[in-house]
Amino acid sequence: MHVISTASSLQPPSVSLAQLLSEGIDQLGLTLDTAQQEKLLAYVALLAKWNKTYNLTAVREPERMIGLHILDSLSLAPFLRDAKSMLDVGSGGGLPGVCIAVAMPTLAVVMLDSLQKKTTFVRQAIGELGLTNASVVCERVEHFQPKRKFDVVASRAFAELADFVKGASRLVASGGRMLAMKGVYPHDEIGRQPSGVRVVEVVALNVPQIDGKRHLVILEMDDA
Repeated sequence: MHVISTASSLQPPSVSLAQLLSEGIDQLGLTLDTAQQEKLLAYVALLAKWNKTYNLTAVREPERMIGLHILDSLSLAPFLRDAKSMLDVGSGGGLPGVCIAVAMPTLAVVMLDSLQKKTTFVRQAIGELGLTNASVVCERVEHFQPKRKFDVVASRAFAELADFVKGASRLVASGGRMLAMKGVYPHDEIGRQPSGVRVVEVVALNVPQIDGKRHLVILEMDDA
């Protein structure tokens, strides 16, 4: 495939999107082959193209999408190694779901969002990238009735922790977990979480090419 080489204001002009992605993946300690990295670059190209009409993300520059979207989403991968299924709640344009589906082809990934224009884009991306382990549903989380519950229910900048737990905890399989990707350490949100779940750990994530803080809140059901 043709790799777009776009100069970033924060990077030397010679640094391509492919190099930014490859270096970031290495820094995350992940191993993705050439085909997987090409799919992620193709996803960035799709996101940039559709964004002009569908307004999927406030990030317009493909080189900034590598860190702020792709690497940020991939930082979730080490916490999914034992899972067989994942629900991405409030997936938007497919983040982190598309990236995780590319990186972990044996993981069944369902992406859920209530906005049709976003799920239309994700459906197109799934088809163009050939992601046989991914699917998308246009539905509000409180109305979603899957046939099976999920090993992991995740969200990235979806809602306050209490709203995420209230809407999605019923979708977690026995022994499963909820993973909430956040920016700064969510002290107040943790204090407002409803009963029925407990915070197991809050992990500081070191995401390459991102200046802001990132944290992952890991939750389990009280009866797990």
